Amino acid sequence: MKKYELIKSDIPNFYRIKALKDFANVKVGDIGGYIEREANLSHKGDCWVYGNAHIFGNACVYDNAQVYCNACVYGNAQVYGNAQVCDNAIICGNAQVYGDAHIFDNAYIFGDAHIFDNAIICDNAHIFDNARVYGNAEVCGNAKVCGNAKVCGNADYIVFKDWWSSGSYFTWTRSNNKWVVGCFYGSGEELIEKAYSDSEISGRNYERIVKYVEEILKEEII
Repeated sequence: MKKYELIKSDIPNFYRIKALKDFANVKVGDIGGYIEREANLSHKGDCWVYGNAHIFGNACVYDNAQVYCNACVYGNAQVYGNAQVCDNAIICGNAQVYGDAHIFDNAYIFGDAHIFDNAIICDNAHIFDNARVYGNAEVCGNAKVCGNAKVCGNADYIVFKDWWSSGSYFTWTRSNNKWVVGCFYGSGEELIEKAYSDSEISGRNYERIVKYVEEILKEEII
């Protein structure tokens, strides 16, 4: 038996969902969020789309996953298991969110990123490319985790602030020892070289921070 039906909405190309039976915290007749077609939300399990959340494209929500508030899931993204996506979070591309992962605030997950286990992604964090965030990791505070980075704990990345210039944030990830600064992605040596080419002040400060991280890594080896 189907657990919901599609009803007309005020948004072109989208339907709202209406529950046809009781399950989880959903009751018969409850109006859910917006989907483009039935393939976006499974009739099996306790998965549901709430409020103003939108699921479209080839995206799919299934198992016991929940998407609510103003969250959007689209592209080829998949949200499943017991995952929760809420607030203004965006999941797109080929990204997958599963396990007991919780994505909220203005988090942005895209590319081929995977978020799973008990991971939490929040604030303005961006997870993309082939990055993996899992375990009990909590990635937040304007962090950008990308490339082939793996974050399974809170010690696997550090977010810094450019206090000497624009006040923007940049991220170092431990697993691949890479830096993300604006559109730049590369090693500490490459970052220092680029920074000095921009300005002496920028070069000195980035060099200081890169050396600080290098000292941390040396101490761990010892």
